[in-house]
Amino acid sequence: MRYLFEDFALDTERRELHRGAETVPVAPQVFDLLDYLIRNRERVVGKDDLIEAIWNGRSVSDAALTTRLNVARSALGDSGEEQRLIKTLPRKGFRFVGAVREERALVRSAMTETPIESPRPSLSLPDKPSIAVLPFQNLSNDPEQEYFADGVVEDVTMALSHFRWLFVIARNSSFAYKGQSVDIKQVGRELGVRYVLEGSVRKAGSRLRIAGQLIDAETGAHLWADRFDGALENIFELQDQMTSSVVGAIAPMLLREEVRRARRKPTENLDAYDYYLRGLASVRRWTQDANSEALQLFSKAIELDPGLACAYGMAGWCYIQRKARRWMVDREKESSEAMRLARRAVHLGADDEVALSMGAYVLTFIAHEFDDAIAFVDRGLAINPNSTLAWNLGAWVRVFRGEPDLVIDYAARAMRLSPLDPSMYAMNGAVAYAHFLMGHYDSASSSTEKSLRDNPEFLLAIAMFAASNALAGCLAAARKGIARARECNPDLRLSNLGDLAPFRRPEDAAHFANGLREAGLPE
Repeated sequence: MRYLFEDFALDTERRELHRGAETVPVAPQVFDLLDYLIRNRERVVGKDDLIEAIWNGRSVSDAALTTRLNVARSALGDSGEEQRLIKTLPRKGFRFVGAVREERALVRSAMTETPIESPRPSLSLPDKPSIAVLPFQNLSNDPEQEYFADGVVEDVTMALSHFRWLFVIARNSSFAYKGQSVDIKQVGRELGVRYVLEGSVRKAGSRLRIAGQLIDAETGAHLWADRFDGALENIFELQDQMTSSVVGAIAPMLLREEVRRARRKPTENLDAYDYYLRGLASVRRWTQDANSEALQLFSKAIELDPGLACAYGMAGWCYIQRKARRWMVDREKESSEAMRLARRAVHLGADDEVALSMGAYVLTFIAHEFDDAIAFVDRGLAINPNSTLAWNLGAWVRVFRGEPDLVIDYAARAMRLSPLDPSMYAMNGAVAYAHFLMGHYDSASSSTEKSLRDNPEFLLAIAMFAASNALAGCLAAARKGIARARECNPDLRLSNLGDLAPFRRPEDAAHFANGLREAGLPE
């Protein structure tokens, strides 16, 4: 049966919600909720009716029910305030109030009563990294965990779709493989994806375990595997935690794999995104030549695709390195170009958390536009709350705004999402600055040591190592830190310290300068 209302179609046989030609992703319980409300649209449906129909009579809190209703409304472009389609009648229940037309789905052959199963053609790969999240196996004896397994897959799919650099197959296509024994390479060909995520859910007593593995669909190679455990006390909260853990682990892995792939690709076959990925590899080598090479690669990406917002952001990032290391040749001209690139990034990437957060950091570091910068970071996090990059760069924007408590919160979120991230050095560096601003010099020094173990060339961490040790009374270590800092930047002095750490508050800048003065940095 297909229920048609406004520009929506709810197909109960295919379990799909469409808006025009687009498929609207909805979790299984949300689909069942919509189906039940529409089928019973001639009457008010009570809370107990919904719990019996959707949750099979299990105990469900009012908050959980409200959450699912709000998600259902959101899928239809409705809201609790407007209640255009799903109406709440206080102390009575709920009712679907939209005008509905029913249509029988014609999915059978004209000659037989058996469904038509057309062969699935192979699809070409899109021009950016692509992934399908297959239905997770329910390994529990409890069939009720099927909803949970499906819900996790739905949430992971939706969370991954928020990464603009990633092409994600819709849940409805991936679920065509539910209950089947699949050949991953065949799935990759049929869905036109390079990567496949598969997994399982197992219940043991009051705990659940989710296991997942990421596979290269072209070669069949396993790129990543992990498992996540949690208590069943609040199943929706657990579902959210599992989603964040899975997405936080595999998104950086996918990006690293794509950078490796781009570096192996013949130069004559490179497209804009390949140049962008090669630029990422270059900028992380932390030398002046690599910085110039990265800037050229990002410029080439922009030339080939003037709408590639993330390339503008990363080109601006190159100028941050150039300013901090005093590699700029024409300071005024290069600073102006950095600000132009940053503003272009946030303009073109209004729905891209990478472009927003990278552009925000450039605006902080080069233009000292602290308020606009944090607004752009938080917009990026609203778009994609699972972006490790946005939480990480947001922590640094908060450092220079002088908000140490928020720095620690942002950095902790980044670390939790991606515990093995290549940028862990930056997260620990931000935490070091937060502790320093709060006067916790031993903790600051400890965090810088963690940062420098991962990236010995990180000048901000080297300087903080010197300042925190000096104010903690460890002058020998502090002087070693100054010596190392001046190896990285021979021109570093107290008089140009603002190029390295552009604090908004004069008292924070003075605090940092005092530590470096004690460590022996010349005026």
